[in-house]
Amino acid sequence: MWHIGKLATEKRYKLKKRLKWISAALTALLGIFVILFVVRYKGESIIEKPIVIEQDSIVPLTLLYGIEIDSFEVIESKIKKNEFLANILLPHSIDYVTIDRLAKKSKSIFDVRKIAVGKKYTLLLSKDSSNRAQYFIYQINAIDYIIYDFTDSIDIQRKQKPVETQIKTASGAINSSLYQTLQEADANPYLAVKLADIFAWSIDFYRIQKGDEFKVIFEERFVDGESIGVGKIEAAEFKHFDRSFFAFGFDVDEKREYYDEEANSLRKAFLKSPLKFSRLSSRFTMRRFHPVQKRWKAHLGTDYAASRGTPIMATSDGVVIKAAYGRGNGNYVKLRHNSVYETQYLHMSKRNVKVGKQVRQGDVIGYVGSTGLATGPHVCYRFWKNGIQVDHLREDFPSAEPISPKIKATFILKRDSLQMDLKALKIGD
Repeated sequence: MWHIGKLATEKRYKLKKRLKWISAALTALLGIFVILFVVRYKGESIIEKPIVIEQDSIVPLTLLYGIEIDSFEVIESKIKKNEFLANILLPHSIDYVTIDRLAKKSKSIFDVRKIAVGKKYTLLLSKDSSNRAQYFIYQINAIDYIIYDFTDSIDIQRKQKPVETQIKTASGAINSSLYQTLQEADANPYLAVKLADIFAWSIDFYRIQKGDEFKVIFEERFVDGESIGVGKIEAAEFKHFDRSFFAFGFDVDEKREYYDEEANSLRKAFLKSPLKFSRLSSRFTMRRFHPVQKRWKAHLGTDYAASRGTPIMATSDGVVIKAAYGRGNGNYVKLRHNSVYETQYLHMSKRNVKVGKQVRQGDVIGYVGSTGLATGPHVCYRFWKNGIQVDHLREDFPSAEPISPKIKATFILKRDSLQMDLKALKIGD
């Protein structure tokens, strides 16, 4: 009996020991599981939980010309008559010695003697009792400005405001003048000057008439949300005497040139007129009643009436062969362009060139006046071909160099696109 009881006790002992071992193993496994779960949970919470930044804690900086100005007193003004750099800086603790150093250091960047009346400037002053100027910013034009930094040693930087370019369109039928029509269409009137320059070899803008039409696609540039003027003309169509003239802008060697629909350059040998805008007052004729001499005689030139002092341009490249005063011609200039052509410009108020000077097309050679036999301010434009005076308005001058064959395919793609845009424009849009 004792032997049987001993065996039962040993079995119970071994079973109890085994249960303890299983219990320990299960506890260990449970512990590992809990640790892994916690680590995984925490890892997920670190990755997935977003970081929230209170908006009220972000303080926006106030910038002007790229400078943080919250710690400065800001003065904005314009240059007044007889006001110079010293007048502006001396009252704000910048002495003559510093101003002199500034002027010398600035010379290669911007000559301070060119500070002009009406231009904007900004002073950034310290807010302490000295009220000393820390920065002086001068606005050269709508885009360019100079920063003079006095915070340490003198530092000078020339910078530019960002320019936004937008593509705009304008169109209309002319009732009185191109300039007025553009104004009525709420377009920049300076487009008139641009179009006159582009079509100068094709259209006589003194002869545009009521009913002529135009369409134009152009760039307009903006700084700080305000228009600063017209940029490049992309394309234009001008209908004159029921004939359409086209101009398509294309950059060649980084220079904007204009071509017609056949890829011929719009630049020709001669401008149609020596003045940008005016009125054709008398044409070339073999019989005209002279308003001063009171008799019938040939008028071998074309008269353009304009205000006294209007610039007179050379209609083509050439050399000045005469610059003198004559009883009938008044102050006049004569140019030789080549072995075939010569031009002459009469009744100037003042000559702007001397004999022997080489001039380029568009150079100002004098100014409109009424010297000599003239009843009012105008220029009489005379034209010689092979030594004979002819009517320049009847001459058909050859075009300048057409577009290069290497880039013609690229031009045609651009032309076709722009031509579709012009066609889509309605008069008055």
